[in-house]
Amino acid sequence: MTGGFTGRILKVDLTHERIHAEYLGEVFYRTWLGGYGLGARIIYKDIAPGAEPLGPGNVIGFTTGILTGTFSPLGSSFTAVGKSPLTGGWGDSRAGGYFGAELKCAGFDAVFFYGRSHKPVYLWVDDGRAELKDASQIWGRDVAETEDALRGQRDDKRVQVASIGPAGEKLSLISCIITDKGRAAARSGLGAVMGSKNLKAVAVRGTGKVPVADRQKLMDLRKRFVDLAKEEREFYWEYFTKYGTSGATAMLSASGDCPCKNWSGAGSIDFPNSEKISGDNVVRYMTKRYGCHGCPMPCGGYVKVGDGPYASEAMKPEYETLGAFGTLLLNDDVEAILFMNGICNKYGLDTISTGATIAFAIECYQNGVITREQTGGIDLTWGNTDSIVRVLELIARREGFGAVLADGVRAAAMRIGKGSERFAVHVGGQELPMHDPKLTPTFGSAYLFDATPGRHTQGFEMYLDTISGAKMPPYAEAKYDPVGKGPGIAYMSYFNHVVNSLGVCQFPSNLSAIQGMPSHADFVNAATGWDMTMDELLVCGERIACMRQAFNVREGVKPRDLGLPGRAEGKPPLTDGPLKGVTVDVKSWVKEYYVYADWDYNTGKPSEKKLIELGLADVANDLHRAQ
Repeated sequence: MTGGFTGRILKVDLTHERIHAEYLGEVFYRTWLGGYGLGARIIYKDIAPGAEPLGPGNVIGFTTGILTGTFSPLGSSFTAVGKSPLTGGWGDSRAGGYFGAELKCAGFDAVFFYGRSHKPVYLWVDDGRAELKDASQIWGRDVAETEDALRGQRDDKRVQVASIGPAGEKLSLISCIITDKGRAAARSGLGAVMGSKNLKAVAVRGTGKVPVADRQKLMDLRKRFVDLAKEEREFYWEYFTKYGTSGATAMLSASGDCPCKNWSGAGSIDFPNSEKISGDNVVRYMTKRYGCHGCPMPCGGYVKVGDGPYASEAMKPEYETLGAFGTLLLNDDVEAILFMNGICNKYGLDTISTGATIAFAIECYQNGVITREQTGGIDLTWGNTDSIVRVLELIARREGFGAVLADGVRAAAMRIGKGSERFAVHVGGQELPMHDPKLTPTFGSAYLFDATPGRHTQGFEMYLDTISGAKMPPYAEAKYDPVGKGPGIAYMSYFNHVVNSLGVCQFPSNLSAIQGMPSHADFVNAATGWDMTMDELLVCGERIACMRQAFNVREGVKPRDLGLPGRAEGKPPLTDGPLKGVTVDVKSWVKEYYVYADWDYNTGKPSEKKLIELGLADVANDLHRAQ
């Protein structure tokens, strides 16, 4: 018996209101695993070169991985995929929750949308059947209202919904896709792609079970994973279930990892009150815990501010949100951050990009590049919480000065001009997350070499320790060693592609280094009935890396044109704080990565030999022979 996937994907033609299922064989899944591996292969073929990201020629997909919905302690995710309107290249974004598992229980591993509907619609998927429905009555509603309305129509609380809010409807390039009213497929601007297609939501109900080859073995592996994790990493387990990622906020702010004052300041100096936005202060407002499908280590929760100007109820914010609306803006009002997180969840905005864009606007205002008249009377200063909230609300509604900012820092700098681009911190159009390469340089290399630039989930050297059971290349362990990291970060990249394509969360994946812990290959084999090794999975990861990269090459995204903003490299270096005097040059590692991966640094092309070796002869022909 083969399990782990249904073998069916849906393709939805929005222009002509046609839906059909396609069948993918076992070989396809052994090659691409699912998730954005599956998505990259399908979308490379189905999007014509040069398609406009917000035009009908773009395709947006919702994909699941082999382990999604299997009750592996790792698998709860789905990934949205498509051409990014922010970068013009490959776009993807992962989210947890229950939507991915429900889609597989309804009989499909993925759904892809083509064309553009002439009216607002949503897709209803119910136990192997799919139908486009009129969404006129929910167009304009926020995400929470949309989820409640679609569940109410079916009188079924188990209906799972992935939707956009008003920000996506108004084509904000920093808009995202939300499920469970607060789990966000946040990056790459894919909410705007849904909005451009008049696609409000995908609603799913499935009463089936995800097929599994050896359910007892899978449950035994799950028990072993949980028992070992609690025994060997008790502190990590308890800490994570209490705080989630919010628990690291104060420490990362003080250490310099969390960028401060639009990347121009030192957290411990310019933001001395980081404890005010710490995990302890966040969980004081928590009313209920939340965990994604099948997760034994639930890190989420719901928070409530009962009264005052920032009274709200929302999903507990993650570290990235606390950093983007806190340290980056010199805002230590935790109630305001909870309130702003709620706005982003309702309107469907990426909190990282939104916080970064507000930080950019504050620095422009502070330097006289924009005036109070332009902001509509808002006094945009560091730590001015009321003004920050007002600007956020304008961005969410795309009104007034918010319309200038609603497409992120690169677009805003182009609109404002006057040298404002020097305050716009991004790589290739994607705002940088809350991890500073001056503290952990491998983040900086990932911000440049991955097909989705500026992505912290693609590069952190500690992940190298989690790739158990694989033959690892030599790796320079010294943090700032100028040479010798290329092969290691290549393997780190391949492993992340495996994780994201299996539908796996990275946080329990971090526990895989424990002696005796089941590997990702163990879970895959129990679910599918295969006998894959970790080395074979990493080859899949390399293939997926090449596929995503090939998409970028075809769309004209070249690595030599990308670079870290000077502030992220320490050029000029900070004069105070824990990262005082630190300058990094991660391009040397990126070039090493390219050599090891057998990619050309100038063109970005994987070599013809490498592509053929990985079974991508058609891609090799596209990139190397077709002119």
